[in-house]
Amino acid sequence: MSIEVKVPVLPESVSDATIASWHKKPGEAVKRDENLVDLETDKVVLEVPAPADGVLKEIRFETGATVTSQQVLAILEEGAAPAARTDTKSDSKAESTKSEQAKAPASPQPSASSPERGDLSPAAQRVATENKIDPSQVPGTGRDGRVTKEDLINFMRGGQQGASAPASKPASPQSSAPSPRPSGERAEERVPMTRMRTRIAERLMHSKESIAMLTSFNEINLARVAAMRKELGEAFQKANGIKLGYMSFFVKAACEALKRHPIVNASVDGNDIIYHGYQDISIAVSTERGLVTPVLRDVQHMGFADIERAIAEFAKKAREGGLTLDDLTGGTFTITNGGTFGSLFSTPIVNPPQSAILGMHTIKERPVVENGQVVAAPMMYVAISYDHRIIDGKDAVLFLVDIKNQLENPHAMLLGL
Repeated sequence: MSIEVKVPVLPESVSDATIASWHKKPGEAVKRDENLVDLETDKVVLEVPAPADGVLKEIRFETGATVTSQQVLAILEEGAAPAARTDTKSDSKAESTKSEQAKAPASPQPSASSPERGDLSPAAQRVATENKIDPSQVPGTGRDGRVTKEDLINFMRGGQQGASAPASKPASPQSSAPSPRPSGERAEERVPMTRMRTRIAERLMHSKESIAMLTSFNEINLARVAAMRKELGEAFQKANGIKLGYMSFFVKAACEALKRHPIVNASVDGNDIIYHGYQDISIAVSTERGLVTPVLRDVQHMGFADIERAIAEFAKKAREGGLTLDDLTGGTFTITNGGTFGSLFSTPIVNPPQSAILGMHTIKERPVVENGQVVAAPMMYVAISYDHRIIDGKDAVLFLVDIKNQLENPHAMLLGL
């Protein structure tokens, strides 16, 4: 029986999707729930599983094609098996080959840790396919030894053009030093933007062009937060199974400050201001495909352990490409942590339709004056970018000072003071 494999129902905010890569070819056997194809949308990559066991009979759209909700992607023949060869000459030749192989020493099998094509990101798969590179021959530098797009590009630049290229001879001791690069050799590569990167660019430009954006700064002494983490971190981890990080302190402080300064938690809709009676905080997470902002919903009801577990789960799903559209939809305020990568100072861009974003930065020991004495303290610059159409400078500054006061007095923050 033939079964149609269709594009999943896409949410209203996503009009279409692009076929990133097929994992099966026509005539190949598939198992139920096995991933057949990756669809790239503006926000996430969707996997389309096989609805039943059988054989992929026909592919209607090739890689790179744009498809819409419920379009037929392929035809699956349920219960069928791949066609067997009946050529007698081929069979006899195969038997002869088997006999010769039985006499010959077994060739080494690839190790279990060798990167497989299924582990590649859509961009890396495209590079591997277009340049006929066998990913198992490329040393991976990504997480868990995965092969990244950069690994494939470096592999090509090293003179290897795929598994079919002839192996180079071992270098002699005299030639072990790298040869000087010929003058005038200036390599370039043109790679189309992914849908997600294109969408990020559009949203950022829309934000800059449609919002009267302003940024205010302050600095926070995190000595007491650091002392609390050192004192209670081990007990917290034993009790909750998760480490106590800095992010949960910032999320809780932002949540309390948003309650006291509701205009910062509001959004603009035409000529109306929408005040949200809840705190759904988006957390910026960096992935290989770009920056995503999964949403912690109803933070006002979450404890420190709940926040840490949710952030860890989002980070894991982001690395594995498992974030859903639901995870990324909504949010009334955003926190981004450029300090993870060493940023000391930045002006974050508001994520519409939100009206403000808090930027965290790296923690550096700097000299500060306390009780008339100069001491070294772990300091962090923080920034709030906001929509000046509805948020006055006074409100933004007071909001940032509120967060500063909470984090410099974390015991009072825990008491809701």
